[in-house]
Amino acid sequence: MKAAVISLTEKGRLISRRIASSDGGFTVSRYCFFRHTDPQAEAFSGLSGLTEELFHSCDALIFVCACGIAVRMIAPHIRSKQTDPAVIVIDDCGSFVIPILSGHIGGANALAERLADILGAQAVVTTATDTGGKFSPDSLAAANDLLITDLQAAKEIAAAVLNGEAVGIISSYSCKGMPSELIPGEGFRTGIVIGNGGGRKPFPVTLELVPENIVLGIGCRRGTVCETIEAAVLTALEKAGIPAERICAVSTIDIKADEEGLTSFCKKHSLPLFTYSAQELSQVQGTFTSSGFVSSITGVDNVCERSAVKCSGGKLILRKTAGDGVTVAAAEKPVIIDFERKIL
Repeated sequence: MKAAVISLTEKGRLISRRIASSDGGFTVSRYCFFRHTDPQAEAFSGLSGLTEELFHSCDALIFVCACGIAVRMIAPHIRSKQTDPAVIVIDDCGSFVIPILSGHIGGANALAERLADILGAQAVVTTATDTGGKFSPDSLAAANDLLITDLQAAKEIAAAVLNGEAVGIISSYSCKGMPSELIPGEGFRTGIVIGNGGGRKPFPVTLELVPENIVLGIGCRRGTVCETIEAAVLTALEKAGIPAERICAVSTIDIKADEEGLTSFCKKHSLPLFTYSAQELSQVQGTFTSSGFVSSITGVDNVCERSAVKCSGGKLILRKTAGDGVTVAAAEKPVIIDFERKIL
């Protein structure tokens, strides 16, 4: 998690320094008002412009100031709970840590608790499921990299939990730490399906959660442009019935690490690119689509399938498809749904 700490006063500067010097499990950048700064922080004079920049580039914004100031600064930029960053306010004395935006999906609640531990402060969490110690579908999704397909269904399930109503669950993946509010099986008014995005609706109110656990393996002819790679990927995924939103990474051979079209594709879709040597790929166990031509160019008989399996640690769900100088394969990372996992 990439967090920005914004302070306005001398007390705030000291608090931001304590946060940055801690081992909190997140990356911290400090921004201090120019009258109260130090060499390790970036000085600023305009809070509005700074907030706009950081709101769209950071995972979390931590304001050390009054709640009203933070609310006014972020208000013009709030769009959706699925995309907005976590926003937290800490008072100038460092006594209270208050998550005010994206408590579950953005991880603000969990981050507030972590910051409270660092500062010896009190986390002030106001979301109903947390204050009541109840299961939250938003928190489950955020902590386990699950796509929420229907926000309204998620709200209805959260409300059902708060009202003491049993909620059903059906999962295609192994689960651990399942809370008492969820009961495996059908026959309930509301329920959760954790699956591959097939649109199954066994409950009147069904929330489908889909793992972001698909690794693409891509090979391409030298000089292939981003648009060609993108078209090949989308076509292959559509034919295989794999939602593009499930993609979590791209893999290939190391000689393609600087391929401009491929790196541009990854940057456009915010996907990490992993590369492997021909020797590493040749040692991957499995049955793969072999090509003598590919072997003569790269030193290994298949790039896309082998790299996808290597990177994912799982199994192929889409074998090599080829077109316009691009080969695409996909593998699924093994998943265990942990209901006790936190987002940080």
